[in-house]
Amino acid sequence: MSRPRAGTAGPGMAARRPGMCWLSGPAYDRAMRRLSHPTQRPSCFSAVVLWPLLLCAACSHPDDGIYPGYAEGEYVRLASPLPGTLARIDLRRGDLAAAGAPAYVLEQASETAARQEAQSRVARADAVLADLRKGARPDELAAIGAELRAAQAALALSRANLERDRKLVAAQFISRSRLDQDATAVRSDSAHADEAAARLRTARKSARSDQIAAAARDADAARAQLAQAQWRVDQKAQTVPAAGLVTDVAYRVGEFVPAGAPIVTVLPPANVKARFFVREARLGAIKLGQRATIACDGCAGPVKAHISFISPEAEFTSPLIYSNENRANLVFMVEALPEPGQAPLHPGQPLTVTPERTP
Repeated sequence: MSRPRAGTAGPGMAARRPGMCWLSGPAYDRAMRRLSHPTQRPSCFSAVVLWPLLLCAACSHPDDGIYPGYAEGEYVRLASPLPGTLARIDLRRGDLAAAGAPAYVLEQASETAARQEAQSRVARADAVLADLRKGARPDELAAIGAELRAAQAALALSRANLERDRKLVAAQFISRSRLDQDATAVRSDSAHADEAAARLRTARKSARSDQIAAAARDADAARAQLAQAQWRVDQKAQTVPAAGLVTDVAYRVGEFVPAGAPIVTVLPPANVKARFFVREARLGAIKLGQRATIACDGCAGPVKAHISFISPEAEFTSPLIYSNENRANLVFMVEALPEPGQAPLHPGQPLTVTPERTP
């Protein structure tokens, strides 16, 4: 069945007049499919009754500032970036989960073992760094001190022998070569004493600055590895980030969950909004932040809201070529966010949105 051009009269139709509403866009297509289907074609009487109703229902371009729409929800899907077998599920569909409540736990034996290994590496790196920052142990200092005292005693004896032999050489009791031996012994013992004193000073100090810096970097690297291991453990056990209604639980205990697959879906009340469409001719009356009122069947009263989003892209109510004749079919999607503390809305719920008129 061919579709009459917008603004012209089709077979058996009167010419379109101002104030008279015709089917257009998706409403026209649905009506044509229903009328052309063999099992759903209405009788002559039904067609007479159906056509006026469809014509009136197609009048979706209100000029009184009241727009039909529906509730739309932005769901929070909890997933793990790591795969694993589901070990525990703490929520069921329909639960009202509080923020921070446990959601699920995946098996984490491998991640726990890796964390323990990283903790041991951190402890070892810290111990090495602490050992380098302090001097030798007391017993080591005592041993080096004893070596220093022995070297000093040997030096004193060598000096005494040198002085005594000088007198004997002067009295010509011994040869001068004996003095050379005594001088060599003094120099040797003096060097041993200086070596022991230097070792004692070094033992009382910490390691070299380069060694300490290298050990500190090793400790930082070990802590980074521990943080990575802890992150992997945390990703296997998720909590609810925001309070809301649990709308879906996709896996059961014992099932394998691929990486990134949503396990629990939560809908916070603040993530439910109203969505409606405004004609291009009336878009100038809609502003961001503009207050609006939402009405719905079953609502205790009007729901206060504000315009939170106006789509920058236009849409067509029917797949027509853009021209001046079908410009009236150009619409923009608008979203209104209910104020805090208002009655909850349900995704898919039909709504009526009335933006407040601005001066």
